Amino acid sequence: MYDFAPAANAAKPELYSSLARAADALVQGEPDAVANMANMAAAIWQFVPDLNWAGFYRVVADELVLGPFIGKPACIRIPFGTGVCGTVAALGTTQVVPDVHAFPGHIACDADSRSELVVPVLRDGKVIAVIDLDSPTPGRFDDEDAAGMQLLAQVAALAI
Repeated sequence: MYDFAPAANAAKPELYSSLARAADALVQGEPDAVANMANMAAAIWQFVPDLNWAGFYRVVADELVLGPFIGKPACIRIPFGTGVCGTVAALGTTQVVPDVHAFPGHIACDADSRSELVVPVLRDGKVIAVIDLDSPTPGRFDDEDAAGMQLLAQVAALAI
């Protein structure tokens, strides 16, 4: 049994460091990528407050395909360059979006989402997946959230 919990009132750097350590412990020795993404999505949900969606999109051929997540049903396939996730997959760079309605080509899977953070998972310099976080709160994510999720992406890169 795993019993991970963020420290109460932890600063963001500490919270994300704890999340990365918990995720690393969850995936150690497990070769199944889907199981690892599922556990990491659950850990994100447990550690990161004020989310309405958290999960993965995997790179399959030349598009993103839905992976394990927590939240409402989501778009299954996203072309590279489309929406926030597709933009991250195409560019290989993190996107912090304070207002999803202002993002050109935003894909609205959940009408309650107002802000989004998407981080690429890179292996050998190539995007293999993206981690996607949505929040119902405008401006929910900042550079500290991005840096923290990039730590998790490093764990994910070795586990999926």
